Amino acid sequence: MTTIASAVVHHIKKLGVTHVFGIPGKSIVPLVIECEKQSLPFILSRHESGAGFQASGYAIKNQTIGVAIGTSGPGGTNLITAAGQAKAFHLPVLFITGHPSMKHTGRALAQDSTAFGTDMVKLFEPVTKFSARVERSDVFPMYLRHALEQSLTGVKGPVHLSIPLDVLLEEIVPFDISIPKTSFPLISTGISDALPIIEQAKRPVMILGKGVHASLAYEEVRALAETWGIPVVTTPGGKGTFPTLHPLSLNSFGLGGTQQAEAYLRSGVDLILVIGSRLNDMSTAGFTEDMYPEHVIHFDYESHYIQKSLPVPTCFIQGDIKQNICELVKASSSEQKMKYKETFEQIAAAYEAEAPQYHSEAGADSPFISAVEAIRTLRAALPMDTVVFGDEGSHSFYAIQNFDIYKPGTFFFDAAFGTMGYSLSYAIGAKVASPSDTIACICGDGSLFMHGTEISTAVNQNIAVLFIVLNNSRLDMVDKGMSNHFGKSIGSVYDIGVHVQKFAESLGANAFRCQTSEEIMLSVHEALTHNGPSVIEIMVDPYEVPPTLLRG
Repeated sequence: MTTIASAVVHHIKKLGVTHVFGIPGKSIVPLVIECEKQSLPFILSRHESGAGFQASGYAIKNQTIGVAIGTSGPGGTNLITAAGQAKAFHLPVLFITGHPSMKHTGRALAQDSTAFGTDMVKLFEPVTKFSARVERSDVFPMYLRHALEQSLTGVKGPVHLSIPLDVLLEEIVPFDISIPKTSFPLISTGISDALPIIEQAKRPVMILGKGVHASLAYEEVRALAETWGIPVVTTPGGKGTFPTLHPLSLNSFGLGGTQQAEAYLRSGVDLILVIGSRLNDMSTAGFTEDMYPEHVIHFDYESHYIQKSLPVPTCFIQGDIKQNICELVKASSSEQKMKYKETFEQIAAAYEAEAPQYHSEAGADSPFISAVEAIRTLRAALPMDTVVFGDEGSHSFYAIQNFDIYKPGTFFFDAAFGTMGYSLSYAIGAKVASPSDTIACICGDGSLFMHGTEISTAVNQNIAVLFIVLNNSRLDMVDKGMSNHFGKSIGSVYDIGVHVQKFAESLGANAFRCQTSEEIMLSVHEALTHNGPSVIEIMVDPYEVPPTLLRG
């Protein structure tokens, strides 16, 4: 016989989980004790949302499920935002919360997590694929199996189990779980319809979204682009899915988009291949009706957003992006496998890329550096294969426009749910999963105010993440957006900001404050040789206009 707490730890270890993240509390103590018994390191986060974000970053890099544990009541509610962010990224994360006692439910209980208090199962339902309470030991094997299946198969995503304290201590017969590989059709019947549309197109373009990251279809989209010589643009969420220096890359469109991408999309495109994107308002900012193509081929796993943003004839390729693109490339004739360089030379001749224009009122003796210059300097200073997590705010859109991608799968950003501060913990979790990789996050001072204490988690666990903070003492994207669209900004500027270097040092981190490109280069070099986490504060021009004003 074994306890349910022991079975939980046993099965997540079998899935390849090497670390779990969370904050202890009475109702989940048996789980924490079992982690120690079974040599599964429990990383103490500083806030439950940080634990959920760390488990999510871990899932991205370890390609298995991430696990976050929170106690009953507020421990559970604090995890909900992290679950919403994981759902937006389609990440397999198991959120486990507690409840004081199943057999005493209905009495007055502190931090009651049932319908008699704060019903954790219902609260998690909108942000997970499955949310349930394990009320008896005999149903636990089925509930755990179903949760893991939902999280890891088909369209991956977060799941939640609420397991009361007394149920965790109940004994059951040991059992096995076998998780199937997938649960939706791999190959779409629409491929045969798509082939002639592509072959007849005279001016096609590919738009890559976050789904390319989720399906790990980096090589496949490159093969598709090169087979037909199709230029490629990325959405904000698709940043990092295609090398920006590839001859067919037009870089980004939408918020943080480039002039090169916009010029091509306005040149009379007759076919758009949308791959793994819902085409939300951040991805289509600046897209007007006169840019509509004759046809769209849309690769995605669900039909909900098909033809919503682009109401033109659409061939829907439903299912696994990676597999469907493979089949499409295989189906192409040998004559169609042209040399893409010739096509790109024609594009480059007509639409030569220009350096993005930016406006800054900082003078030569200013204590600030342009954010554009800061991002470009970071790109020059960081190793080419550095994995970067962009946070929500202007800083990431500067990066989307100016941070070159050499290796696909090295830049992650979410333009859907958009939690401020998540990148700090995603970077921590990713570094735990892949300690040999250089992992960094780019965030703003507003994000640091929300979740900056997770730097302490990295310090205490000696997790060598580079936390890069662009500081301009304001919520910059909101500040500039309000000023541009309403004539004034309210509630977006800090009267007294944060001295990031001092804050980081108070948490025990190695920290730097930079005002010039030279200081950034030196700080990154020192941070990369430091055996532990480093925080690099960059004082950026508070009056610089970010590339985010296309969005209302």
